[in-house]
Amino acid sequence: MKIAFGNVRGFGPGASVVGILENGVLTPAAAALDTLTQGLINRALKTSRAPGKAGQILEILAPVGAEASRILLVGIGKPEAFDSAAAERLGAAVVARLSTSGERKVTFALDLPKDAKLTNAEMSAHAALGAMLRAYRFDLYRKVNKDEQPTLTEAQFQTADLTGARKLWIALEAVAEGIYIARDLTNEPANVLYPDEFAKRTRTLLTKLGVKVEILGVSEMTKLGMNTLLAVGQGSAHDSRLVVMRWNGAPKGKAKGADAPLAFVGKGVCFDTGGLSLKPAASMMGMKGDMAGAAAVVGVMHALARRKARTDVIGIIGLVENMPDGKAVRPNDIVTSMSGQTVEILNTDAEGRLVLADCLWYAQSKFKPKFMVNLATLTGAILVALGTEHAGLFSNDDKLAERLSKAGQVEGETLWRMPLGENYDKLIKSKFADMKNIGGSNAGSVTAAQFLQRFVNKQPWAHLDIAGVAWQDGEQKPLIPSWGTGWGVRLLNRLVADNYEA
Repeated sequence: MKIAFGNVRGFGPGASVVGILENGVLTPAAAALDTLTQGLINRALKTSRAPGKAGQILEILAPVGAEASRILLVGIGKPEAFDSAAAERLGAAVVARLSTSGERKVTFALDLPKDAKLTNAEMSAHAALGAMLRAYRFDLYRKVNKDEQPTLTEAQFQTADLTGARKLWIALEAVAEGIYIARDLTNEPANVLYPDEFAKRTRTLLTKLGVKVEILGVSEMTKLGMNTLLAVGQGSAHDSRLVVMRWNGAPKGKAKGADAPLAFVGKGVCFDTGGLSLKPAASMMGMKGDMAGAAAVVGVMHALARRKARTDVIGIIGLVENMPDGKAVRPNDIVTSMSGQTVEILNTDAEGRLVLADCLWYAQSKFKPKFMVNLATLTGAILVALGTEHAGLFSNDDKLAERLSKAGQVEGETLWRMPLGENYDKLIKSKFADMKNIGGSNAGSVTAAQFLQRFVNKQPWAHLDIAGVAWQDGEQKPLIPSWGTGWGVRLLNRLVADNYEA
């Protein structure tokens, strides 16, 4: 969808959107439109229940002679309580309503009174973000049935502070593009997006923005001793890959090595059958999305580079396919990780932690980062604990955990901190190796995190278990019209922007 900003008041062509405050109080734009339509707005509001209630939309046909085709009166509620998240929901709700309506253009005139929580520039920019996120489509493979194709292609936002809105939009658009990338990657079928193809797309997407991308193949990873990662993919016809992304955005005046980079690590299991510990057929559905953590890392690297974030960031994704085959790793096999620690693989379906083990060790030993955050659709147990409302947060660093939690609250990608501890660590003790890759039927998400912690070497670290939030099979959320959510891009971008930029 094309997003544009203007400062000349206009109502149409296409649909026009104006805001209504609590109890039917007209904003200046709504009042102007009411005058232009000879009292139509006020007459319509008199027939509405709870006019101006936040989230309410009242649609009316424009009168004969008006340039607009239809008018949408959107509820703002109390302006002092109307925040950026509400503005995004508003923009998304309008796009959802008009997407397949036949309209091609919508114009928002969303001015607010001086006592409002948001400035008019903020209102317009965040409504635009909501509109863009809701307009997302993944129709690449729809070849015949196109009855539901959207007609809405342009949204314009009128604001008195045109410069301010456009400045805000530069950063917000970068994040929206990153979310689109993460959603696209997650939605792709596994026969198209296997490890090598994922790696190549990452290079294509990011190098044009100045991100340095290095792709390691099986031979390079073998030399490094990445045997836990390689064990997962050895039963697949598609070779595994490790992708290293580097964004060097810190001011050049700083002394070399004066400030360590940030590191984001993503699990990229392009399809997960469970390996020889084969999943039931129903549980295999949706496992094309088991690389959503890696997709989020690519998305946030795009966002940071696109908005020229003033810091150095490393992104690392381990890309594998977990398949049953004569070459596949077996239950009770023991492998030696890059760290030198040995792992007894009791269940080949607990594969994501094996991928991340080598990725985390590589990140901390090669780049000495300020901290590491990994994202992974790691355990079904986190769904049992938290459902689809929060991702699980595990961390060995209170400051990092607090900053992540705050960023999640701001961006609507919320986290719930889960425990770590020595008593849980005992559950992954192996009789034959340094550790085993599962800890039994209880505390599955915690023991997975305990496993990962053994590969961070006391580096500040956080593990985000995103199995409940990376895709949605049920009711769509207001800003997410697709299966893949792109979860994590907003969170990590906010973490960087608020805490780690020069």
